[in-house]
Amino acid sequence: MNQLLIALTVVLVVAAVVQVIRILELSAELRGGNTNKVNDKDNRNQGALMLLFMIAMVVSFFWMWFKWEPLMLPGASSEHGVQIDNLMAITMGIIIVVFLITQPLLFFFAYRYRGKKENKASYVSHNNRLELIWTAIPAIVLTVLIVYGLKTWSGIVNKDTSDAQVVEFYARQFDWTARFTGQDGMLGEANVRNIQGANIVGIDMEDEFGQDDVLGRGEIYLPVGQPMLFKFRSQDVLHSAYFPHFRMQMNCVPGMNTQFAFTPTKTTDQMRQETGNPEFDYILLCNKICGAAHYSMQMTIKVVSQEEYDRWMSEQTPLANS
Repeated sequence: MNQLLIALTVVLVVAAVVQVIRILELSAELRGGNTNKVNDKDNRNQGALMLLFMIAMVVSFFWMWFKWEPLMLPGASSEHGVQIDNLMAITMGIIIVVFLITQPLLFFFAYRYRGKKENKASYVSHNNRLELIWTAIPAIVLTVLIVYGLKTWSGIVNKDTSDAQVVEFYARQFDWTARFTGQDGMLGEANVRNIQGANIVGIDMEDEFGQDDVLGRGEIYLPVGQPMLFKFRSQDVLHSAYFPHFRMQMNCVPGMNTQFAFTPTKTTDQMRQETGNPEFDYILLCNKICGAAHYSMQMTIKVVSQEEYDRWMSEQTPLANS
């Protein structure tokens, strides 16, 4: 009801402003004036408004920066996450510098060179030096950023995973299931056609490597400092596994296996101290709008020491015994 009243008020205010402007135009016409003719007073008012808008824009930019900066993600908790943060910081730094130079100048020029009766505009048809400056500088900056980004991404996705611990994440509306290798260190073959009973991820129970696989739902543990290889599958629609604190995201595509390797560098307890939040937990989200209950597709991840991880794993039940 309040929203309807606010909307109605806005409409009435706009209608009142339009009527006032129309009355002023009719008054000017009755006095014999031309309401469509722009004079120095109009240009001065418009220039002043441009200047005020520029000041408000810059002030609001810094206000939002300091106001919302505490809501940004804390520092990355993975080895490659530091590289991604550096890439993001450099890119955003360049964007902000260019914004603070070009946008205030744009509005200041609109004020400084506003129309005046005694001024006469000059026409410049072409200037090779200016063309070279505003073409070459952006091209060089973009080239450096693209090459830096490609080099960073190549280093992240082309890692040696021979000693990585494998964990599979199985996505379905609206749930995540993690599958850990057992003592053999190998995941068993899996197919959606094998799904039945407790075998919710479709493991081939005749495959000896799948007998000791362990399923985890709701909350799982990972060892800090241990290289991990995450594999992803989807049962139904396109999902996207998003680990914001690890700076990691990978699509989960039905009928296709995808993967991402990384190494967690901070335990959950370390992050709780660093953020000052005793309830902090790493989290896995779905970053694709996969259905009506998409928002509930979450999993808690605790990064712990190798000893704590081994103790937690010893308490889990292999699928063959469940």
